[in-house]
Amino acid sequence: LWRLGYCARLLKTNHFRTSASNTSFSAVWMLLAQHSGTIPGLFVVVKKNTFFTMPETVEDKANPELYLPHPGVRGMTLLDREAFKRTVVVPALKVKKEVVSRVLKSLKQSVLQRPGLKRVVEDPEDEDSRFVILDPQKIPEFSLGESEQQVLKELNVHPEVFKYNLELTYENFKSEEILRAVLPEGQEVTSGFSRVGHIAHLNLRDHQLPYRHLIGQVIMDKNPGVTCVVNKTSIIDSTYRNFEMEVLAGENNLVTKVKENNISYELDFSKVYWNPRLSTEHGRVVELLQAGDVLFDVFAGVGPFAIPAARRKCRVFANDLNPDSYAWLLHNCRLNRVHTKVKAFNMDGRDFLRGPVREELSKELPLLKEGQKTAFHIVMNLPALAVEFLDVFRHLLVGEPCSPAGLPTVHCYGFSKHSDPARDIQERAEASLGASLAGRCSTFLVRNVAPNKEMLCLSFQIPADVLYKRPCPDAAKPASKRLCTSQDSSEEKLLS
Repeated sequence: LWRLGYCARLLKTNHFRTSASNTSFSAVWMLLAQHSGTIPGLFVVVKKNTFFTMPETVEDKANPELYLPHPGVRGMTLLDREAFKRTVVVPALKVKKEVVSRVLKSLKQSVLQRPGLKRVVEDPEDEDSRFVILDPQKIPEFSLGESEQQVLKELNVHPEVFKYNLELTYENFKSEEILRAVLPEGQEVTSGFSRVGHIAHLNLRDHQLPYRHLIGQVIMDKNPGVTCVVNKTSIIDSTYRNFEMEVLAGENNLVTKVKENNISYELDFSKVYWNPRLSTEHGRVVELLQAGDVLFDVFAGVGPFAIPAARRKCRVFANDLNPDSYAWLLHNCRLNRVHTKVKAFNMDGRDFLRGPVREELSKELPLLKEGQKTAFHIVMNLPALAVEFLDVFRHLLVGEPCSPAGLPTVHCYGFSKHSDPARDIQERAEASLGASLAGRCSTFLVRNVAPNKEMLCLSFQIPADVLYKRPCPDAAKPASKRLCTSQDSSEEKLLS
């Protein structure tokens, strides 16, 4: 019962989130099932033993911490790799070298499988023999089962199990095993990090900050290609969508290259917004576009919506207030050879909507013919504030409404902590638009940002009575025209 309780606690431990799928294991299996690095030393025979009972190994079997780093590393704040060394005892078979491959194939379920760990080592006392290292979890009490014994008998291999001392070093442990051993017992040691080119980006908890430089170094050591580790030190600035960060380990070089959906981007991670967790969402929206469509990207960043849309032969108008984002947007358009298809702007979002967007819609929508397939999409990816910009669409255009099929479709992103986030974001959008979207919108859950905080995309066609302001019916009379113009001007000031 004690062992079951201990294992249950271990299974609750979370591990780092990467682009690969995550699996939680007990401390023992994490060492044996996944591994990186090489064995620094030789196996040394401790004692020969028969394959029946082994009373002195019962304590080892009941001690999962046998495969953890040396307990002396607890509380370490400056990384000392030498301090992680410890020796563990593992079972092994002595096999003639000419039958090693057959033994490995026949006993593949019992042989040690941890990647990077040698399963076959030389016998320092007999050059014609090799030691095949077995999985201690599959060979309890260093005793072979009847099926293993029968296999070895058929191969003419003596089923005698040896106990070997195996020295494990820092290179033999995974990052989560190291951090679990270092941080105070009972404290959460997991921390999600995202990969942005050569940069690993962390959001450390307060209790992890005293160990932040050690954590950074461990992550850099255990993730090939990572040469810089940073920790976010402030919330995202809602104006330019960037945040302050501290370099924890590696080079202080935050200009990086990334690839998303087969498109390359270059950016300065310290000055622009980039989130690799949004790649699927970028692809989802771009897939809605057809050649010849028009995309207005109000908060374009460095181009993850605009550039793939341009490559799909759409006409693109892309804007960002951040001058650094605007500069990298231009750079990435040239990098991907779509600079002739993207009109870029460095404006406030409201000014962009009331300027280039209104101008283009006023010119294009009246020309739409019945059955024409051109669609207009407006992407507003500023989740903290985008919903508040929707009031700009109130009477943005003047004249008779176009056909319902030609009305622009808005994809507006927002955060919600509400128990019903879809209803919450729809109600907030309706308040900004001054009209109901019931039956005229859809919501898509993009991702869980934090506990009880969701990011959603609300998509809808702008209702004609919201987008259009009807012309004054007596426009032919100068006095009436002046009155309508005065009223229109007052209304615009009120809406703004």
